[in-house]
Formats: sequence, structure tokens, C-alpha cells
Amino acid sequence: MLRVDGVVLHVLREGGGPVCVLSGGLGMSWFDWDEVAVRLAPHRTVVRFDRPGLGLSAPAQGPPTAAGEAARIAHVLDALGLPGPCTVVGHSLAAFHAEAFARLYPDRAAGLVLVDGSVEEDPRPRLPRTVRTAWAGGLASVLSAAGLPRALGPAARRLTTRASTVRNHPPDPYESGTYRTSRVLRACVLENATYSYQAAEVAALRSGHPLRGVPVTVLAAYDGSETPRELRWLERQRGLATQLGGAFAVAAPAGHLVMADAPDAVATAVLSLATDPDLEGGPRERRPD
Repeated sequence: MLRVDGVVLHVLREGGGPVCVLSGGLGMSWFDWDEVAVRLAPHRTVVRFDRPGLGLSAPAQGPPTAAGEAARIAHVLDALGLPGPCTVVGHSLAAFHAEAFARLYPDRAAGLVLVDGSVEEDPRPRLPRTVRTAWAGGLASVLSAAGLPRALGPAARRLTTRASTVRNHPPDPYESGTYRTSRVLRACVLENATYSYQAAEVAALRSGHPLRGVPVTVLAAYDGSETPRELRWLERQRGLATQLGGAFAVAAPAGHLVMADAPDAVATAVLSLATDPDLEGGPRERRPD
């Protein structure tokens, strides 16, 4: 447990070698990366931490922002005595955080792997952030007072996992206790409420903060179906790779929780990340096993 920027965070450091940070999507916990971490630890110093309010970390002092989460990654590494460049693996919402880190801390970014990352081509939040977050905080308080986290939290987590994977995965021993707390519910509600604002932050950063040759791989999940929605998602992921001048890879069969369905694909994307800046310019496609 480390105090970072005034908040006590649950942090894990494993393995040895070049540093790799694993950051999960909305509402996710450290144990979601277990299968990826065990594959990377023989080759990388693997760092994973629970964002404020999630997992075992203390509640946040305010609503999340993309820049704030980028700074949190940097400050966690500082607290661990790891100031050098690192690869950041961002899943879903955390793809915004990973990209913001690379743009705001270019000297500390060795590479990015965006795992089925969130994509918003033209984010336009409709309400002031303060209004949206105040409403979300109030909703979380009402739901907590009604006892919903304890009654329904673990079940909601299991339903979400089943809907986001193509294989059966047993629950983690920590899952039930973690997701029955009002602390985690509040963090999830606030991350959801600030999603569009974080997307808009990253979009704004792209014009004034170039990636400066940071190698990028966009790893998209594909469940094997050919529905218009699934194919459209693959095209949007490919478009993100093109926009960032990165490689495009597909993990299949896999649901949105790629780290659960296809941990080998995630590890392969990290370990084979291109490091030659001359390779930039267009998406390079590969399909990890």
C-alpha cells in the first residue's frame, strides 16, 4: 500500500527487466491482469495498481481526469523508484490514460499497447463536468444507502465478466469482497460519468503533444462473429492504430476482457512491441496467437 498524491493505493510490483505498467478498464481490479502478469514477469518488471476507489485502493479525492490518471501512473512509478521509460498497457478506458501518459510524459514512455481501447472519434460532452459528476456522486450515495453494492455488486461483476468474455472464467477469490463495497460502486459510477470528458481531453492533447516516435500497438478483441457491430468495432480499432501511427493486431477469439480470454496475445503484443521509430507512418498488422 503506497500513498501517492495523498491517496493510499494498492500497488503490485513483480518480475524484473524493463518496466511495464498494466492498467485495466472501467471498474477493473488488479487481479484482472493475473494471467498476463505471470507471462510478462520473467521478462519485465510488471507494475499494476488499483485506481482510487477500485480494488483495494482508498477512495478518490475527486472525479478522475485523463491528465490526472496519466500523472498517477508517473507518480506510482516514482514511488517505486522506477523513473525510467516504461511501456504502458491500457485496456478500454485506460487506453485514454496510457495515451495521455505518453503525450504528457514523452521522456518516460517506451511504448504503448492499447488493449481493445476506448475509441471516440469526435467526443463532445453535453453537460459541464461539475454537473455530471455531482449527479453521479449523488446517484452513488443513494444506491449505497439502499444497500445495493452489498446485495448486487458481486453478481453485477460476474454478469459483466460473462458478457465481456468468450470463455468461462472462475471468479477470483477477492472478487466478492471487492465488489460489494460502496467505495468501488462510487468509483465505477464516477469513471463512467467522466468517460466523455476524458475522451475529449485526449483528443485535445493530440494536436499539441505528439507521441514523438513512441511505438504503439492497438490490440483489438474479435469474438469470431461477423455482425456489423463487431466488424465496425474492428475498423474503429484499426482507425485508431492508423491515427497513432501504430501496429494493429487482433486477439481472437476474445471478448472485451482480452486479458482474461487471450492473455498470450496481450503478452505477445508487449514483448514484440516495435522500437524502431522509422517504422512509424501507417498501421502494421499482425495477429498474435
